[in-house]
Amino acid sequence: MDKGVQTRDRILERAFRLASRDGLDGLTLGTLASDLGMSKSGLFAHFASKEHLQLEVLRVAVRRFEETVVRPALEQARGLPRLDKLFRLWLDWLRDPESSGCIFVVAATESDDQESEIGRFLAERHEQLMQLLSRLVRAAVQERQLRAGVDTRQLAFEIHGIVLAAHFARRLLRDPEAVNRAIRAFERLLVDAGGAEEKHDRSF
Repeated sequence: MDKGVQTRDRILERAFRLASRDGLDGLTLGTLASDLGMSKSGLFAHFASKEHLQLEVLRVAVRRFEETVVRPALEQARGLPRLDKLFRLWLDWLRDPESSGCIFVVAATESDDQESEIGRFLAERHEQLMQLLSRLVRAAVQERQLRAGVDTRQLAFEIHGIVLAAHFARRLLRDPEAVNRAIRAFERLLVDAGGAEEKHDRSF
């Protein structure tokens, strides 16, 4: 691998970890350069601006989310098993000990201006996630694991809301039961949508 590519990858790996802990606003070229033992000019050779660096960090985060949450979930049986696995792995994503929660939630809170490049990127990724959730819910309906006529987009919206609640309960309230509360809310939501009640392992 080209040395320049290796250096860039090393920068992005560290930047991703810093942004996961401190948020995108906490990620500065000065802090990152100091952390890596590099000069600011060395960083500028790879990233022309702070916004450029932030976008690349978000792209890294998207790839990580796909690798650790989406792909393993899609390996499950069609219908509720996929939806359930996606939800559980999503909660694991929140619980990364080296982060302060979901980097996308933190970034969206910091950068809610859709006119900015970062705002547009986040909005597009969020819509893709909502579409994925809707497809998984629709598949569960087709498999007759949820009742016909379920509003798939609404259910996807509510699942996403449970994850957001878990994020803020863990990060702001330091609630040790945040993940278990999220699982119970998710199970109740599926039961209300016509899914069979399941006893899940809550030993998180």
